[in-house]
Amino acid sequence: MAELIVITSGKGGVGKTTVAAFLGAKLAERGKKTVVCDLDFGLNNLDIVMGAEKKVVYDLSDALEGRCRANQALTACPNVKNLYLISSVRTVGKSISGQNIKQLFEGLKNNFDYVLFDCPAGLDTGFHRAVSASNSAIVVITPALSSIRDADKVLSVLRSYNMKKIGIVVNMARGDLMITREVLTINEIEELLKTKVIGVIPQDDSILISKNCYIDSSIPCGNAFYKLAKSIVSGRIKYTDPTNKYTGFWGSIKRSLKRKL
Repeated sequence: MAELIVITSGKGGVGKTTVAAFLGAKLAERGKKTVVCDLDFGLNNLDIVMGAEKKVVYDLSDALEGRCRANQALTACPNVKNLYLISSVRTVGKSISGQNIKQLFEGLKNNFDYVLFDCPAGLDTGFHRAVSASNSAIVVITPALSSIRDADKVLSVLRSYNMKKIGIVVNMARGDLMITREVLTINEIEELLKTKVIGVIPQDDSILISKNCYIDSSIPCGNAFYKLAKSIVSGRIKYTDPTNKYTGFWGSIKRSLKRKL
């Protein structure tokens, strides 16, 4: 039976959709049958991030309104076995509730290991719709104070939903800035938010130029998503400290070069 995980954030621009797509790909790579569902009705672009926009036949509204069966709304993602997408609705229907979505996935969750819901940012109706359909949550943040403040508000609401698990993913992490304390460190983030960090994704141009949601695990950000998927599957958290390569003499040279790029 699938674990239903909402991928959310306090503010836009932190890479929530990217995390949902690339995490889904790494879970699938581990042999876990995974579906990523776009619940961001206003700014829906998950199909593009996953390289499947030309393959979508039915979207979420088609399944919810009976124009197709739930399994017909699934789009197999190219180049990633075991990974599927359910595209966002074309128009926002006020009648669509979290309960509607949960009922839809009742017929699918026995065939999947993980369902990831890409949630709209903020605390509006779309957020509550996505959260009420889930049983676990991942809050995506960046190490900026503005992101932390917004995430704190999101976490307080999530706790009221009695989620089984809530974790933080720090995205766009700059180890060179963390080591000089120009941005918050992982320990500081955990102390401020009183929630465990389960993954750290370094800032990496490989994500920007990827034509689909798969990055090889030999690349730093690919390895970071691999470790995040492994932590979710095993329940044992393990991630790479982004400050490691910036310590010591050679690390100071790397920091200096990084600033000049």
